[in-house]
Amino acid sequence: MTKILLLGRNGQLGWELQRSLAVLGDVVALERHSPQHVGDLSRPEALRQTVQAVAPDVIVNAAAYTAVDRAESEAALAQTINATAPEVLAQEAQKLGAWLVHFSTDYVFDGTGERAWREDDAPAPLSVYGQTKLEGEQRIAQACERHLVLRTSWVYGAHGQNFLKTMLKLGRERELLTVVADQIGAPTGAELLADATAHALRQALYAPEKAGLYHLTASGSTSWHDYARQVLACAQTLQPQAPVAEVKPIGTADYPTAARRPLNSRLDTTRFEKTFGLHLPQWQTGVERVVRELLKD
Repeated sequence: MTKILLLGRNGQLGWELQRSLAVLGDVVALERHSPQHVGDLSRPEALRQTVQAVAPDVIVNAAAYTAVDRAESEAALAQTINATAPEVLAQEAQKLGAWLVHFSTDYVFDGTGERAWREDDAPAPLSVYGQTKLEGEQRIAQACERHLVLRTSWVYGAHGQNFLKTMLKLGRERELLTVVADQIGAPTGAELLADATAHALRQALYAPEKAGLYHLTASGSTSWHDYARQVLACAQTLQPQAPVAEVKPIGTADYPTAARRPLNSRLDTTRFEKTFGLHLPQWQTGVERVVRELLKD
């Protein structure tokens, strides 16, 4: 039976991966402070010992340093978690002849233009977070032949903290919300991301030539502003008597942050869909599903 080591089990993606990967084999799912094995990416050498002890056939890394603004002042820690630790996982996977599945981000691009970014477009990250995630991709590609690096964007889910859940909460507490309208991307459900990952991994296990870098998001694109409006519109349909805030558009310049954000976060998923034979649904489908799940009680 295939043994899968999953890191980041309690994150919104890791939570869904525990379910989706279970059909492929025996999943050893670790969080940062797991009692038996170290799942902490800030301790790369202890992580190396964990991989050696578990000796998996597949490593799935759903953990990362994702505090985008705080990374500007914690660059060393972000690099350890996002670049050094993935390299260690890649080195150990290569020794074992194992697969490594790793998730990256639209933040590796500078966000110029309006065309969706392809895998062979030149990256140019604007932030420490983006730089460290890009470095992690590069180190994996150099160290491990059997790898799937999946770039995604704007991840949300019913588990964990994310933009969708924040909008639901604030939309009922406030009369007016101001949301950035000039950053464009694809909200991608953790459930979709986990299921598509398991599907791709199943194929890759029998077709090593499918290793490589892929973009994986829901189809379509929107702004954070219109995304927020969609979330609240779904909520109002389900609970028409509940108050709903007005959502006012603002520009990125009106909402200064420590880290620069890419304006164009569109990712072209053609390579992934053709390679693995999948159709990725429109982003609205997953958003409505999660809103329904959160408000069902």
